[in-house]
Amino acid sequence: MKKYENIQHEFQPVFDTGSQILILGTFPSVKSREQNFYYGHPQNRFWKVLARLTGERVPGTIDEKKEMLLKHGIAIWDVIASCDIVGSSDSSIKNVVPSNLHQVLDQCSIKQIYANGNTAKKLFEKYQKADCGRDIIGLPSTSPANAAFQIERLLESWRVIKQYLI
Repeated sequence: MKKYENIQHEFQPVFDTGSQILILGTFPSVKSREQNFYYGHPQNRFWKVLARLTGERVPGTIDEKKEMLLKHGIAIWDVIASCDIVGSSDSSIKNVVPSNLHQVLDQCSIKQIYANGNTAKKLFEKYQKADCGRDIIGLPSTSPANAAFQIERLLESWRVIKQYLI
């Protein structure tokens, strides 16, 4: 049986002063932690969905991913700064220390915050909504664990972000 580990989020948010939207995940998966960057599991559809919505090719390197995000006014981060977790399982998360979202919100003009998945939305509402005074719109998770949503169905839901893309 796998056991809980206390894990610290080790990489910074991606944003600049031109960021218009903030997409929040829950906490980096084991694969993302190994790569030291967001959405690192090869089966996660995050980069494919954003590439389709922005009309870009799917980025391969971390630099290409950052470039695509910033070019289109997208900031990304995670709701959790540290927690106890078993592997990559969002359902196992406990002892949450939330991220300080003001690090992003105070430096750019974020028009809307979106959650990549229901767990990210619930955790934001529990730990950060009152502090930031902002609402969040939940989008279906791009995680491979969300097998009910094939890519076309994800794209249909995620299209709402297009109104804010640069």
